[in-house]
Amino acid sequence: MKKELGIFILLIALCVVTAILNPRFLSPTNLTNMANIIGMFGIFSIGLGLVIITGGIDLSVGSMFALAGVLLSIALREWGLPWPIAALFVIIVPMALGAIHGTLVTQMRIQPFIVTLCGLLLYRGLARFIADDNTKGFGNAEGFETLRSLASGKFLGLPMPFVLLVVIAGIMWLVLHRSVYGRYLFAVGRNEEATRFSGINTKLVIASSYVLAGLLTGIAGILLSFYTNSISPSTHGNFYELYAIAAAVLGGCSLRGGEGSIIGIIIGTALLQILQNLVNLLGIPSSLNFAVMGAVVLLGVLADSYLGNRSLKN
Repeated sequence: MKKELGIFILLIALCVVTAILNPRFLSPTNLTNMANIIGMFGIFSIGLGLVIITGGIDLSVGSMFALAGVLLSIALREWGLPWPIAALFVIIVPMALGAIHGTLVTQMRIQPFIVTLCGLLLYRGLARFIADDNTKGFGNAEGFETLRSLASGKFLGLPMPFVLLVVIAGIMWLVLHRSVYGRYLFAVGRNEEATRFSGINTKLVIASSYVLAGLLTGIAGILLSFYTNSISPSTHGNFYELYAIAAAVLGGCSLRGGEGSIIGIIIGTALLQILQNLVNLLGIPSSLNFAVMGAVVLLGVLADSYLGNRSLKN
């Protein structure tokens, strides 16, 4: 809880500083856009956070976004599928890919870094091949207005992605912090061998975390597709997995596994996006966005390493 409190205080301080440096930060338009972005990024960051808690990693999230976006556009506009079936299809695909990742990691004992790095290249290539390297879009959303409203509309004045984040975060908080399955995730991340000797099916637990990450990636993929309203398969979702990793690490997830919280991941997501917003509002070149993110990840890893070494000494 100390980590979450510390990062929350940092978040509040950053908001105050940003508002002082540029009062436009508090404008309704900017706050709405921030809530929209935090909602989208927060959803798939939670999924990647679950994988990190087990001691794994997933580098293929951005490429999954490209593949999901292309498939969603084709399913709705070219295949003419009803929007509930198209949406379900686009969610199932990342879940299936997550199951493949989990199987390769647990059954074949391949390092998660290698498995998901291959996925990063493979899914981006598939997206480009399926789309014939052309940009896909949704036009005026004729025939699937309801889906667009659910993905990019508002509920009680709040952007739907943010509302969905609140709902999903509540569910995943119960799963991670108030269920036996959640205890298994932490146990596997801390010591997989000891957990296996305790009679827990560690392979199933680890594989399921990749499936859950795929589920949340699929949901976020739909939101992102309608947010951009067009999908360029070569660039859509590029490096988004790094944003999720940065948010998770910043929010208290240890890359060694066994540590993390849903609240921390959400705070980390918000902090990272506000940093990006600060860069834009101050007129700092957008090319520095990745420099900011890299610095944040480095500081998070250094802090995690420092705290880990202190706990070992004690």
